[in-house]
Amino acid sequence: MRLRSGPLLLGGRNDTFLLSLGCLGSSHESYALRIYPYVVRGADGPVKEPRLILILGDQLSPNIAGLQSADKDRDVVVMAEVMAEATYVPHHPKKIALVLSAMRKYAEWLKQEGWTVAYTQLDDPRNSGSITGELLHHATNFGATKVIATEPGEWRLNTELTDFPLPLTMLPDSRFITSTSDFANWAKDRKELRMEWFYRDVRRKTGLLMEGDKPAGGKWNFDSDNRKVAPIDVRPVPPPAFAPDKHVSAVLDLVEARFAANFGDLRPFSYATDRDQAMQVLDHFITHNLPHFGDYQDVMIRGEPTLWHSVISPYLNIGLLSPLEVCARAVSAWTLGAAPLNAVEGFIRQIIGWREYVRGIYFLKGPDYVSSNALGHSRKLPDVYWGGETGMQCMKEAVAQTRSHAYAHHIQRLMVTGNFALLAGIDPQQVHEWYLSVYIDAFEWVEAPNTIGMSQYADSGVLASKPYVSSGAYIARMSDYCAGCVYDVRAKSGRMACPFNVLYWHFIDRHADQFRSNPRMAVICRSWEKRNASDRAQIMADAEELLIRLDQGEPL
Repeated sequence: MRLRSGPLLLGGRNDTFLLSLGCLGSSHESYALRIYPYVVRGADGPVKEPRLILILGDQLSPNIAGLQSADKDRDVVVMAEVMAEATYVPHHPKKIALVLSAMRKYAEWLKQEGWTVAYTQLDDPRNSGSITGELLHHATNFGATKVIATEPGEWRLNTELTDFPLPLTMLPDSRFITSTSDFANWAKDRKELRMEWFYRDVRRKTGLLMEGDKPAGGKWNFDSDNRKVAPIDVRPVPPPAFAPDKHVSAVLDLVEARFAANFGDLRPFSYATDRDQAMQVLDHFITHNLPHFGDYQDVMIRGEPTLWHSVISPYLNIGLLSPLEVCARAVSAWTLGAAPLNAVEGFIRQIIGWREYVRGIYFLKGPDYVSSNALGHSRKLPDVYWGGETGMQCMKEAVAQTRSHAYAHHIQRLMVTGNFALLAGIDPQQVHEWYLSVYIDAFEWVEAPNTIGMSQYADSGVLASKPYVSSGAYIARMSDYCAGCVYDVRAKSGRMACPFNVLYWHFIDRHADQFRSNPRMAVICRSWEKRNASDRAQIMADAEELLIRLDQGEPL
């Protein structure tokens, strides 16, 4: 196409936007196109002004809605690495490196496909520091007066783009099976928004693991089969590790220079950073670990950070993989006899059930959802979450793994770090910001409902039917963490009793008035109230002493 200068016309809001803006930015590698003001000129003179197509750092899909609605001969894809996205929480360095590396490779792919790409790197001296600033900058350069965007996965950014001064069209994110409007229709007039009922509807909609109108195997859910303890002679095969190429190496150098103070180890870095590599990770999981995933998905073992988990959540969440292709691969493995039904059902439930469900909750409940605090918890997040000293082996293992890999599986997050925060009465907003910061797959649409609703019960049961809490017995049963811990998981009280044991009953006691009306919690409340008065007093005193030590900053 031929280019010439064109005027910038300021207009209203809410028309069209399609740009590629990312979270984090980096190297001096020069594979972004130079920017020149232009309008498209055809053989008979000027045609239509270009539009800006915004692509965010977690929208790196070949079929993202913005690209699908764009004109390759007319429009300009905009992607930008900006400090506003890199610093709204202190992201783990590996997360920053993943997003920036994947963005740069995606931009390269776009150019190879014939797209005009305007890419701003983080260390560009002209970088405005924000997504909207970069949109205005490129609108001026290209003479564009309209923007097309795919809806972001955070209310914060959604609001920022809605207030953008040029006409901006926000397209639904078609990568999900259930749109936000479809979820709202499903939720309408329901007294309870339970994931299980939603999941069954999505199974019917997609036909996954369906035999006519019945679920394969005669059951919708095989979760009761998926709580086994792994035998010593069964061990997982770690996922593929990828050596940094020139693009990733440049990003690693930038992240090391800019974000060295952030919690987490940047190197070694071996995550997939493009679609081909992400597909290799998926292939590896289907072949090696899916067959045992169902049985051992809740297991925790020292020195085994990924176990039988797929570790594809980062790639799903930034767009390198799509949910339906992932589920189709798993179902195919079952059809061919390469994986059992309980494993495949448990795996696809996490994707078409839980993942789609929490996104629906996030957008249904609005931007104030993340501020929910139904239990009134206000204690400061203790230093142990940032690697502080502790004698609690389970917390030490979970946090150390998070520091090293920016990853922990769902049981470590829910029943170790999340369980402790809930029992200890930690401010759920601080817990939310910690999870959003430290995990490589954490984007607010998926992280916030999991933390606020599932982990911290701060939404008073919108998402979960009861608080997910336990004493140390669950951790002892599902892990090898308790062996060698300074605390005694079998002790019910006393200074050296497992902190989970005394905090569990302290939690039940302080919220008993609220929990008695919950059928799933009432029996636990009655059990506590029937215990010997002196035993209850001792447990409460031990828990209070522990919480005082926590408030004073003493290591537990």
